[in-house]
Amino acid sequence: MNSKEIMANIHSHTPMMQQYLNVKMQHPHSLLFYRMGDFYELFFDDAKKAAKMLGITLTHRGKSSGEPIPMAGVPYHAAESYLARLVKKGETVAICEQVGEVTGKGPVDRQVVRILTPGTLTDDALLNSTQNSNLVALVIKQHKIGIALLDLSASIFKVQELDFRPELLTIELARLMPSEILIDEDLVDQHLIEVIKQQLECPITKRPNVDFNLNNANKTLCDQFYVSTLAGFGIDHLPLAKAAGAALIHYAKETQKTALPHIRTIQLEQSQDFIALDPVTRRNLELVDPLFEHGTSLFSLLDDCQTAMGSRLLRRTLMQPIRDSVVLDERLDVIDQCLQTDNEDPIRGVLKEIGDIERVLSRIALGSARPRDLVQLRQACQQVPQLRHVLEPQLQQANSPTLLTQLHQELGDVDALYAYLSAAIVEQPPVLLRDGQVIATGFDPELDELRQIRDHAGQFLIDLEIQEREKTGIQTLKIGYNRVSGYYIELSRAQSEHAPSHFIRRQTLKNVERYITPELKSFEDKVLSSESRALAREKMLFEQILDQLREQMTPLQLMSSAISQLDLLTNFAHQARLRHWTRPEFTPDLGIHIVAGRHPVVEALNKTPFTPNDTQLDASHRLAIITGPNMGGKSTFMRQTALISLLAYCGSFVPAKQATLGPIDRIFTRIGSADDLSTGKSTFMVEMTETSQILHHATQQSLVLMDEVGRGTSTYDGLSLAWACVLDLAKRIKCLCLFATHYFELTELASEPHIHNYHVTAKELNGNLILLHKVQSGPASQSHGLQVAKLAGIPSNVIKEAQKRLRILEKQQSSMPITSQQNDLFAEQDPVTYAEPTIIEKIIEVEQTSKIDQTLRILDVDNLTPKQALDQLYQLKALID
Repeated sequence: MNSKEIMANIHSHTPMMQQYLNVKMQHPHSLLFYRMGDFYELFFDDAKKAAKMLGITLTHRGKSSGEPIPMAGVPYHAAESYLARLVKKGETVAICEQVGEVTGKGPVDRQVVRILTPGTLTDDALLNSTQNSNLVALVIKQHKIGIALLDLSASIFKVQELDFRPELLTIELARLMPSEILIDEDLVDQHLIEVIKQQLECPITKRPNVDFNLNNANKTLCDQFYVSTLAGFGIDHLPLAKAAGAALIHYAKETQKTALPHIRTIQLEQSQDFIALDPVTRRNLELVDPLFEHGTSLFSLLDDCQTAMGSRLLRRTLMQPIRDSVVLDERLDVIDQCLQTDNEDPIRGVLKEIGDIERVLSRIALGSARPRDLVQLRQACQQVPQLRHVLEPQLQQANSPTLLTQLHQELGDVDALYAYLSAAIVEQPPVLLRDGQVIATGFDPELDELRQIRDHAGQFLIDLEIQEREKTGIQTLKIGYNRVSGYYIELSRAQSEHAPSHFIRRQTLKNVERYITPELKSFEDKVLSSESRALAREKMLFEQILDQLREQMTPLQLMSSAISQLDLLTNFAHQARLRHWTRPEFTPDLGIHIVAGRHPVVEALNKTPFTPNDTQLDASHRLAIITGPNMGGKSTFMRQTALISLLAYCGSFVPAKQATLGPIDRIFTRIGSADDLSTGKSTFMVEMTETSQILHHATQQSLVLMDEVGRGTSTYDGLSLAWACVLDLAKRIKCLCLFATHYFELTELASEPHIHNYHVTAKELNGNLILLHKVQSGPASQSHGLQVAKLAGIPSNVIKEAQKRLRILEKQQSSMPITSQQNDLFAEQDPVTYAEPTIIEKIIEVEQTSKIDQTLRILDVDNLTPKQALDQLYQLKALID
């Protein structure tokens, strides 16, 4: 039965199922987790889908139009693990809770209290502790695009507006690392949507057009920030950015079912503030994800942060290196200051005791905080005075960095808050508030009294019984309790004549009379409801505590930000001390000058000493052609140049003896490729697409790494393409480029201005290849391809056959006439005039003139049969003809 048929027959269901179907109607695209006692239940198609995805049992409950109703459920107390799996798979889940009291008259009231989507998560159990949960919205109109980012778990809200170009959008989205993207349901550019899906693999959610309305966006944002104008945020003139930001606010409020008090400001970003890294470059440099399953990324190598929020800041920093040298030098000053101490930075020892308060604060703001969240905040407040104390010696030094001073101030004074939370919350509260025992004794007199009654009712009755015996003189007086009568004072029939006037008759039995007194009645009312009243009182007090904390949200967010920045910078200092890194320098002059540079990951993982190399790129040495054997270190050298540059622009020390860097606007890589079967692209097509992106978008301030351009096609085509690319990069674009190749013919281009040859060194000893991994000036003498193949385990008979063939080809090439000039390979297609290449061998001519010689050389005369010998003669005759 489909959903329409089910809804058409809604009145044939039980009241509870009618309630479920009415709620489901409001959330047709979400899996509905419907609270029933200690379980979340799913019904109909939701149950079938969840059972399959989660591997839980599919059962049935009742009937709908004569057919059993599919049902599946998960325990309430263990729901988080199931929810995490569903959201990770891109599902949206609506949580429907019981919000009313059980009355026995119809089903208890229920309503959806929260909707979980991949981009709106705040619970630790549903999130990666080292990765932000970024919700991104896009608005595209008239060749412009507005982009907004909201991280509810970290109180981050940013917007920007760009010229709309698909390649620029993919770069920005790769930098923002969205967990979910919102787009207008009227957006019809399906190609753009497919490009986003392929590049990012995150869910795209279509939202109503009204959420992106340009006219309403201003009011939505002003209401969020309690202002009358957005001029103070610097976004008043950016209508698309405001529309994207407003769409995020609408969506977040709808999913959280509450206001967003922790989103207090909005930040305007400019793409030119960051070094642009396209998805290919991020992947090739292995910034956060390794290329291979058991590889190591730069992030995983460097992440020794002491807090989860410091780890997330490290990830963001690596993905978006900044270009402001003033800010970078401030960061480097702090690292320098931390390295002044002889021992490990004491700041890190304090940071280790601080939990993830960035996300704790977001849950406090949204009303979803749990008791142990407040314990984490209390512990952080306890550590802040110690953190300020260990910073003071560095601040007292004459040349104290201004950034460190600022962070010290932003930590704030939280002694009063620590005292408040210590008085309010028990030392080790339970995970959930549902069973109470969270509010500390002494915090609230009324709660203390209710607990006293609940926990000491027996003693109270004993004391009251003794008291009444003394007052009445009746030693046989008893105080008892049963479910029917409640609490009572019992006297024998004979003693009932002596009952005091304040005894009120409650029940007459055969031999006894039972009474109640105002005091006992008051106690009865209290004790019978004390447990439920105590729990209700605790919940109310807990909400009051959250309200108090919300009032201090701004200083607490500043404290959280300061802690994460200190964690990042002290981690950079730790890495510099551990790995012997040095401080980079920045210059306004174009160029990259690195002395004894090292690849950070390769050096850390290799057991043998790493061979350092220098990099020299500037206005007079723009492009380096690098030749040498495979496995000789060309790719490592290229990547380490990019990683050293990137680390410097993150504000970190770098793995080099010395590094001086000029301005860099983008880093491009074209290193390795494979078939893209999903889009029908061959290896060579992928290679050419990446090369095209570089040639179209690189500038003079770009760092370009290109490895083996043209290898995916014939030798003649590949060599020609590589030749033309080198000239275009060096003469038209004039970027800083490392160009690795096995086409030795390209080394002739060193006669052109700004192009220089380098090679990685290797030696042969007794037929074995020794790779030295040293980069030196000048071209390589040979590629050592057969020796590398031997190292890879190619069978010896194949190696011998290849050596035989190599000798034939080398002899033919040595006898080939050399021409000093050659026409431009692209003269007919490209009007741009380059200097004419000097030596591209006429391969086709050589092959035509030497086929007879080749045939004779490979002829095995001793093993020919008469028939084979006759066939060979006919073949030679045909060649001569």
